[in-house]
Amino acid sequence: MPPIVYEHYLQRPLGAMTLALRTTDDPRRVADAARQALTTLDATVPAFDVRTQEMQLTESIRTERLFALLAMLLGAVVLLLAAVGLYGVVAYSVERRTSEIGIRMALGAERTWVRRMVLRESLVLALVGVIVGVPAASAGTRVVHTLLFGLEPGDPVLLAAAALLLLLVALAAAYIPARRASNLDPLVALRTE
Repeated sequence: MPPIVYEHYLQRPLGAMTLALRTTDDPRRVADAARQALTTLDATVPAFDVRTQEMQLTESIRTERLFALLAMLLGAVVLLLAAVGLYGVVAYSVERRTSEIGIRMALGAERTWVRRMVLRESLVLALVGVIVGVPAASAGTRVVHTLLFGLEPGDPVLLAAAALLLLLVALAAAYIPARRASNLDPLVALRTE
């Protein structure tokens, strides 16, 4: 925050002046009464830009809120791209292993076992990403710590929540290929080569 000094209006008679009123009543009603009182004292003094302290506070952090919203939207896009990428990798892997899965099912593997196998493999990929990403995110927050409001760099609860979210998204992205793999007909799967 830049340094702020409150000066008496007679110290700087030229320029804008701010009048602050404290009230327990409705601020809009008090503002109208204050505007009328100013007009009766001196009709040449314009009273404009009347705001409550809440409005002033909201206005003062508008840039930070916009930055937070943009960062959140960017994070959502990145999460969606990660989910689509993981879905593509798992779907391609299942497609390449169609004959192997068909052989496993022909030899007696149950559908739930095949589904768990595919989900476990995608979970391993996601865990590797979390193991690499958590220290990188912790180091990255130390660089941008001045932009974090109310958060400590390397907050373990926040990092754990983000890791859990990524693991859940990875499982959701891998579910469709896992279901597709478990619903393969062994005879059809063995004929594809």
